[in-house]
Amino acid sequence: MALTWTVPDEIAWALIDRHPDMDPLDLNFVDLHRMILALPEFDDDPNEASETKLEAVVVAWHDQR
Repeated sequence: MALTWTVPDEIAWALIDRHPDMDPLDLNFVDLHRMILALPEFDDDPNEASETKLEAVVVAWHDQR
């Protein structure tokens, strides 16, 4: 399944799998954006990222930990 900006919960799960010891609240949006783009399953326009979309990923990641 390809990950897109519309599925922040799925992005969060993929980040948890790759970075299990990382606290998403310690990340800045630039680093988070890079981490998301590095996910092999991620297939969306990098320029479509917004603060709102990145915040949604952080919240989902934090809630799922």
